[in-house]
Amino acid sequence: MPNKQTSQYRDITFDDGFSLEKMALDLRELSEFTARRVINREDVIEQAMYAFLTGEHLLLQSRTGSGKSLLAEQLFAMFEGARTFRVQASKEQQPDTYFGGLNIELFKTGKIAHNTEGSLVESEFGFIDEIFDANDFTLRALLSLLNERKLVRGSQNVESSIHTVVAATNYLRVSEVTEAILDRFLYKSVILPDKDPLVQFKITAQYSQFSGRVTPPPKRIPYSRLKKLRDMITGLDAGLNFAMSAETLYFINLVIRHYEYSRNRALREHHRNEATAQYADFYISPRSQAKALDLLRALTFMSGRTLATPDDAEKLYLIFATVGMPDEVQMFRRSFDVIRRSLTAGNGFEQIRILLAYETLLSQIEKDHTILQKPLENTLSTTQLRRTLLEWVKEKIAGLDQTVFHNKRVLESFIRELVPVCDEVRELKLALEKETTRLFQMIEN
Repeated sequence: MPNKQTSQYRDITFDDGFSLEKMALDLRELSEFTARRVINREDVIEQAMYAFLTGEHLLLQSRTGSGKSLLAEQLFAMFEGARTFRVQASKEQQPDTYFGGLNIELFKTGKIAHNTEGSLVESEFGFIDEIFDANDFTLRALLSLLNERKLVRGSQNVESSIHTVVAATNYLRVSEVTEAILDRFLYKSVILPDKDPLVQFKITAQYSQFSGRVTPPPKRIPYSRLKKLRDMITGLDAGLNFAMSAETLYFINLVIRHYEYSRNRALREHHRNEATAQYADFYISPRSQAKALDLLRALTFMSGRTLATPDDAEKLYLIFATVGMPDEVQMFRRSFDVIRRSLTAGNGFEQIRILLAYETLLSQIEKDHTILQKPLENTLSTTQLRRTLLEWVKEKIAGLDQTVFHNKRVLESFIRELVPVCDEVRELKLALEKETTRLFQMIEN
């Protein structure tokens, strides 16, 4: 929860005078209210909060009667001024169930167009119950709407108002189309039954008081503020600038790669006597990996900061693991711990910072070869690499001049003689050695 003394955005307000700090506090209080109303769902509620903050979709899987619908409705009740579309999926449904009925007059002329009023297209929130009961034709039609927020049907191309869709299912149906649908739901949860007597008592007590109805929260957040905040977090609105260092970004990618490798290693072990073609490997798409940065900014925001740190990456399990599946969550946290220990045992983060600054210099040289004709001291005057490289030059190479040969020799020697403190740094160093050789050979030719 943001601290009034340390919040870096305490003076930033919305157009109506409402502060970002107050927004974060209200979101936390509303999440706590929802957790008191829907028992033993704290992790899923936290995940849903970040789905709202990043404008992504959430999939809930559990057995019948676990309160998925109540949870979704209670989550939507946190906000006011948003239209909510609700539907129970079935095999017989056609796309017009979600997009609105066909415009008959246009249909008579051979054109397909939907009357979208009151449909999912014109709603900010959506709840699709038993989504995998829908047929593949309908699910395929939903793909663009869920991802690009557009209705694309025939000649009709309509921008959608969708912010977040929550879908529920009792089972997963595997096909090419359902895999694509699953990829649209960045946040996924499995709600396992909990037979703990105290938990069951609390659930029964809530039901006896409210009879499974949604409980209006004591206060609600206007949807316009949520939308504004989502746009800030996802970079569509420059009203709040979140930052992260290059080494933090590199660290995050290392953790994600380690987790993906660990999941696939576990899969191979589980299917030891099966051919690899008999089971699907675990794959994190570049799209999901890029969207992890939105979650990182949302985590930073809820912590009262505008600068992300490596420690924030531990919570990225909210999108890369299935919440409610302890093995997956623990595996992600293990990957986080392994990479963090590797980089903090020595000065791994500092070496990565230096190497990434070196990579930036190479990119600048590739764009402008004349940089090599200038004294390195001047070239590096505004870069993070300046102090490290110049100190190294003073120790290893006598004098600085502006010859291309000398500058190339300095850079080649610097990257070659850097001694990595761990495998992750060594991998980056070797990649940059190859990049240095490629670049200088290109310049010579």
